[in-house]
Amino acid sequence: MACHGATKLSPYHLVYGHEVVLPWELNLDSRRVTFQDQLMADEYSALMKDELEDLAGHRLKGLMNAEANKARISRWHDKRVKAKTFEQGELVWKLILPIGTKSSKLGKWSPTWEEPFRVSRCVPGNAYILETLEWEEYSRALNEKYLKKYYPSIWVDA
Repeated sequence: MACHGATKLSPYHLVYGHEVVLPWELNLDSRRVTFQDQLMADEYSALMKDELEDLAGHRLKGLMNAEANKARISRWHDKRVKAKTFEQGELVWKLILPIGTKSSKLGKWSPTWEEPFRVSRCVPGNAYILETLEWEEYSRALNEKYLKKYYPSIWVDA
């Protein structure tokens, strides 16, 4: 059986503690099958009990391999992510949520970002409470991924 990529062990091995005996191995009398046929019942029983004792170690090894794989993928992802942070009082654009609320007149040219908002305060988990420029505060916090920094234009403000 094939090994699972994350655990580096086959699912059968994680459940039963040894590799599966495939039908073609029985027909061809593979080395492993002939070895098991030569064992007495007591020896075979002791061998299976030893494999069961090693099973916890195999499962632990599979868990460590899965955690290492998860850490590797996390490192790969994190080096491409650019974290955004905003200070209190900064102006930001807010993504129009929920996605799919496009204007029927404008179609695909509908705006995706709403007017500038001011960051009222920061809450845990990279979320922010926003307020309008007229000081009306929103009750729900928004994650940083739904915000982007607003740079005022010299043409509009002049």
